[in-house]
Amino acid sequence: MIGREHPPAAAAETFSIEWPRWGMSMQIVVTDPGSLEVARREVEAELDVIEAAASRFRQDSEINALARSGGQPTEVSEVLADLLDAALTAARLTDGDVDPTVGSAMIELGYDNEYVDNEYAGGNAITRFAHTAAIPAKWSMVTLHDRVASVPAGVILDLGATAKAIAADRCADRAHIATASGVLVNLGGDIATAGTAPEDGWQILVQDLDGDPASSIGLPSGAALATSSTVRRRWPRGDQLMHHILDPRTRLPANPVWRTVTVAARTCFAANTISTAAIVRGWRALKWIASLDTTARLVDRDMLEYLIGGWPAGPREVDR
Repeated sequence: MIGREHPPAAAAETFSIEWPRWGMSMQIVVTDPGSLEVARREVEAELDVIEAAASRFRQDSEINALARSGGQPTEVSEVLADLLDAALTAARLTDGDVDPTVGSAMIELGYDNEYVDNEYAGGNAITRFAHTAAIPAKWSMVTLHDRVASVPAGVILDLGATAKAIAADRCADRAHIATASGVLVNLGGDIATAGTAPEDGWQILVQDLDGDPASSIGLPSGAALATSSTVRRRWPRGDQLMHHILDPRTRLPANPVWRTVTVAARTCFAANTISTAAIVRGWRALKWIASLDTTARLVDRDMLEYLIGGWPAGPREVDR
């Protein structure tokens, strides 16, 4: 999920580095300047592990090996087991709105390259897709027992809705353990923190595209933030403009009621699960998010803001 959350690199008490990877911008912010290079090495190493396990765009990844398994039970690495367990948990918690079995649909719609232009030049209007008959959920047919996974023949997993958020959580924890510094990791809009935050918290500007409404939020130690967007990761298909968040029941991009949904929570995984499901649920998301113990900001197609849970007050400080 791509948003544009920029912790202020110029803040006197923080130090940052930014670089491209996975077709997006990666960023680390630390409170100890001497820890920056070590933190980056730890983050890069963790991203290598996540990519080898779960990238749909690498033919040699474990997840693609699962797609070729013909439905046979397959032992997977501890990392992929954790990522798959998280994806199935997200599916259960959202009644299937966040579904890891949409890989085939993503490929059929044209999202089969590692990088899709984040700001497609063909215009801002995204197709509103007509209702079609619901397609039975497949995620419940995926099983995981210890580290043995079974994926039905013909099903291609896409863990993009959860794996990047889990990666942010893991990277922040790993960098903090290696450096003892306060750390913020921003993986293209999926943000996780670990260790002691700056005195005023991690101050983050939330804005998607230039011209979109902007807002700021301060995250305390151990909190996280995620943004899901229908105006990033877009590509043309015929006369239609696609975006990358699918409604699992139609296998088509979710109708773009929301330009962006940003959620603050105790983990990036939790925040991203809610923000992704909110895009799929459309207007129903307002009442649903309000029933949760979380903080959120939604921007609709007309650029009107909806604030929930006391935004911009983030979650309380947490231990991770």
